[in-house]
Amino acid sequence: MNYDLIVIGGGPAGYVGAIRAAQLGQRVACVEMERAGGTCLNWGCIPTKSLLRNAELYHLLKHRAADFGFKIEGLSYDWSKVIQRSRDVSDKNAASIEFLFKKNKVDYIRGKASLDQAGAVSVRFPDGKTETHTAPKILIATGVVSRPLPGLPFNGQTVIGSREAMILEPQPKSMVIIGAGAIGVEFAYFYNAFGTTVTLIEMLPNVLPVEDTEVSQTLEKALTKQGIRILTNTKTTKTEATGKGVRVTVEGKVAETIAADVCLVAIGVAPLLPDGKVKIELTDRGYIQTDDRSETNAQGIYAAGDIIGPPWLAHVASWEAIQAVEGMFCKSEPRKIRVFPGCTYCQPQVASIGLTERAAKEAGRKFRIGKFPFSASGKARAIGETEGFVKLIIGEPHGEILGAHIIGAEATEMIAELGLAITLEATYEEIEATIHAHPTLSESVREAAGQAFGRAIHI
Repeated sequence: MNYDLIVIGGGPAGYVGAIRAAQLGQRVACVEMERAGGTCLNWGCIPTKSLLRNAELYHLLKHRAADFGFKIEGLSYDWSKVIQRSRDVSDKNAASIEFLFKKNKVDYIRGKASLDQAGAVSVRFPDGKTETHTAPKILIATGVVSRPLPGLPFNGQTVIGSREAMILEPQPKSMVIIGAGAIGVEFAYFYNAFGTTVTLIEMLPNVLPVEDTEVSQTLEKALTKQGIRILTNTKTTKTEATGKGVRVTVEGKVAETIAADVCLVAIGVAPLLPDGKVKIELTDRGYIQTDDRSETNAQGIYAAGDIIGPPWLAHVASWEAIQAVEGMFCKSEPRKIRVFPGCTYCQPQVASIGLTERAAKEAGRKFRIGKFPFSASGKARAIGETEGFVKLIIGEPHGEILGAHIIGAEATEMIAELGLAITLEATYEEIEATIHAHPTLSESVREAAGQAFGRAIHI
């Protein structure tokens, strides 16, 4: 078949780019070697949120039922059903993407793509058969895979990545997690909630190292209180995997060897490059190099999403793919990513956008801090979620929002307002002038804006 665009990869960059091109009247095919939705929908964002919801409910009922007037005896869970629920959620979402392909007349081809020449994509199917399709434009959106720890290869049983962590059976009695970024923290919360003994190791000074330091420190206290052992400023110096478990030797405040049933390695990701003979220029870290229009050094071949490097976020990947496709077919000038939210879905949740306090200081910016604790929020008290705060970085002298950081209940839902504020270059005064419904958690955003100038009412 001859197409206007062939997209390689069906994840948040691939399927979104394919659908947007079809909306623009192009004839489009999307090649995916597993299932529509890619890693995010099938083995990442969506199934993990299902697992975390289970963990949140179980933790609430087991440890805090009495706070809400409930008396629960004999509370138990079915681990297999917990895992199966997450798979069912993913399957339904994947089916929805396949429906959207049909609706938008995108040809969905399930097979492994190969780029052997410009303007053509070969597809190998599970039965060994191959076919070749042509298009003047090709968008690579193949994404990334979990990166192993040097000297400790994945074995799928005792040494695992995030994919295996979603379907691990039976539930391990103990787990050591190397890397306390969003993935490591979320799985630490999930397994700990169901009773697995969890040790979380991070070589940098704080968990979630990219977040505002105050947020990271608050989260560490909360997770420690929940029972997770956290070792920051700690290096992994030796590892040993056997058929029965792992032994991880670390050096930090003290040197010790930690034994566990399973080691989850969450130290980052590596690019998943397409097969083929076409030579595509890469960055020094192995990601695909693109220009301002998302085009590679090979004419007619473009790339978007995780495969072009950080930030490795689904919503950023989708945004990049839309920019790439509109640049191809609308002759518009693609916009480069400027600000974007980052979210971690443990409890308490963490969400942020823009500059952290330390980044603002390093950049020499003049700013004020506006901060409002959820302990002073009527809605937070009513729902029993008073942990955390809203923190705003407010530029001076104009009062624009330079950054926003939230830790607490529904933080990942609340961050959108502040993303819009930064996009529109809103000031703290405009946030204050916006009437927020009462009682809501989002009132805390308005209070934080006022607190920076001594005008908060409820603290």
